[in-house]
Amino acid sequence: MAASRSDTPVVIAVAITGSVPRKKDNPAVPVTVAEQIESTHQAFEAGATLCHIHVRNDDESPSSDPDKFAAVQEGLRKHCPGMIVQFSTGGRGRDPAARGLSLKHRPDMASLSTGSVNFPTIVYENSASLVTDLASQMKQYGVRPEIEIFDLSHLHGAKRLVEAGLIDPRPHVQFVMGVQNAMPAEAHLLDILLAETRRILPEATWTAAGIGRNQAVVMDWALARGADAVRTGLEDNIRVTKDRLAASNAELVGLAAEAIARHGRRVATPAEARAALGLD
Repeated sequence: MAASRSDTPVVIAVAITGSVPRKKDNPAVPVTVAEQIESTHQAFEAGATLCHIHVRNDDESPSSDPDKFAAVQEGLRKHCPGMIVQFSTGGRGRDPAARGLSLKHRPDMASLSTGSVNFPTIVYENSASLVTDLASQMKQYGVRPEIEIFDLSHLHGAKRLVEAGLIDPRPHVQFVMGVQNAMPAEAHLLDILLAETRRILPEATWTAAGIGRNQAVVMDWALARGADAVRTGLEDNIRVTKDRLAASNAELVGLAAEAIARHGRRVATPAEARAALGLD
C-alpha cells in the first residue's frame, strides 16, 4: 500500500456519466459520444488521468453498444493522450449477457464487481458465474480490472479470482461508499476494508468512491490513508454544494486536485498514473 507522502502522486479518476443521472438532473451530464469526449477532454486538462465510461442510448437509458464504447475510446485516445480508459461492465439497466461485449475493444481497464448488493431500487446482481466470465474475458483481451467493492465479502471474491489465476496478485481495488441500502460512508468502515485488503491482497492499489454528498468527505478519508487514486465525476455526484450544481466534470476534477494538494500530495501525470496502476 502507498504511504501518504508528498512524493507519491495521486491518480484522479473521473466517472463522467453513469447509468442513472440524466440531463434533467444536471444539464452538465454528458450523454452523447461527442459530449462525453468533450467533457472528458476538459477533465483531462484539469488533471484527470483515468476516465470511467458508461454509454447511453438516444433516450439516455443505459447502453451496452460496443460501438459506442469504441467511439468514446477513439476520441479519448486522440484528445487525451496517455489517459487511462476504463469501461464499465456494471449492470444497471443492462442485460448481464451484454455487459462484457465492449471488452473486445481492449480498453486499458474495466470495472469488475465481485458480488451482488442491494441498490436503492434494485438488486445489483453479480453471480459467481458472471464474475468469472467477465474476469476471463478481461484476461483474454488484456484488460486490467478495477475491483468494485460494495461489501466486505467482495474482497474475498477478488481473492478467489487471484487464486484462480484470472487476475494478478496486484489488483486495483475501489471501495464504493454511500450507496443507499449498501455500504454506508463511515470512516471506521473504510479502516476495516483497508485492514482486510492489506491482509488478503497485500499488493493491491486502492481508491474509494463516495456517492452523492459523500464524495468530498470520502476523498479526504482516502487521501489521509494514503490512497493511490481518488474518484470524482458527475456519475457519483452532480453537486458542488447542497445549493449549487456542478458546472462540469472538470470542475469536480479541479476540486479533487485541491484536496490532493491540501493533503500534501500532487496530481499524477498520465505516465505516473499508468505506472501506479500497473499499466504499460
